[in-house]
Amino acid sequence: MKEISLNILDIAENSMKAGASLTQILIDETDNKLVLSIVDDGCGMSPEIVRSVIDPFYTTRTTRKVGMGVPLLKLACEQTGGSLSIESTTEEMDPENHGTKVTATFYTDHIDFTPLGDVVSSITTLIQGHPDTDFLFRHTKAGSEVELDTRQIREILEDVPLSSFEVIQWIESFLREQYDESAINM
Repeated sequence: MKEISLNILDIAENSMKAGASLTQILIDETDNKLVLSIVDDGCGMSPEIVRSVIDPFYTTRTTRKVGMGVPLLKLACEQTGGSLSIESTTEEMDPENHGTKVTATFYTDHIDFTPLGDVVSSITTLIQGHPDTDFLFRHTKAGSEVELDTRQIREILEDVPLSSFEVIQWIESFLREQYDESAINM
């Protein structure tokens, strides 16, 4: 994929398919490192499936025979000298604390570092496509932070759906304003 934001969209979509009610998308940038974590409270995966998801010929989809999202993210990390890890607990293993955490580490000073891209569009697309799911997005870098928590928005809006045009427009503007005011470059 040409941008990390597209990987975010793909991996977060997996969280939706796993029945997550909350998906956290966390980006932490330091000197020359970007760490992306996508954490959900979905049904989780068994250890066997966790080992299999990095194989492009493994997928749970019935519409195609290959699953490229996780393998492409892993490749993008490793090309910069970084790494990918997946931790998951099934609902059967732990009914209270189940879900999956995908952590991708990139070295931003490497020539093969893929740019972050338009993360605001990816986040708004996820919210618009899954208005009943909650999202926590946080991007930190050098003391600056961009954050959006749909749980807080729901409290204010009460019965207005997050997928309504005006709400999506506001979310996009809110995120872009935070990026404009912070030291974080998109």
